Amino acid sequence: MSDHVIEQVNTWLEEVVIGLNLCPFAAKPARLNQIHLQVFDGKSDKDLLECLQQAMLELEAVPAKERETTVIIISQYLKKFDDYNQFLDMAEGLLEQEDWNGIIQLASFHPDYQFAGTQPDDAENLTNRAPYPLLHLIREDSIESVLEKYADPESIPSNNIERMQSLTQQDKLRLFPHLFGAKE
Repeated sequence: MSDHVIEQVNTWLEEVVIGLNLCPFAAKPARLNQIHLQVFDGKSDKDLLECLQQAMLELEAVPAKERETTVIIISQYLKKFDDYNQFLDMAEGLLEQEDWNGIIQLASFHPDYQFAGTQPDDAENLTNRAPYPLLHLIREDSIESVLEKYADPESIPSNNIERMQSLTQQDKLRLFPHLFGAKE
């Protein structure tokens, strides 16, 4: 099962995140095989917090040239977005408690991701919708160095929303089979 889960997330990364250029910084680490994907099969906040802590320790210990970023794929837990969102508060608390603020940033993705102030079907929510709940650990210093070289980082969110709004229904079926019912 883990191989299938990783394959689904890899496909989403390649076709959506990199393919649609939602994250202009993701292509290079993907090309250099510096994105570490790991599957969390547990079913408790405690176990997931322990997994998250271990992943942060490993990310900090491994040089960026070997592991630029880590994505924890939550395969069996936090299927409801509200539960996931509540867990994010605990995850952010762990970052603060372990003094990782400014060192590691946490990005969040979920099949039912919904930004505050949006409707569930608003296209902009697709920017953070993934096949599974994900916790993406990003090195802050890597973000800062890439942002220094990127002409207009403030435009990334609005560009991503425009990209999602321009998708046809056929595009959505192909890119988001986990959301729109197309079978692989």
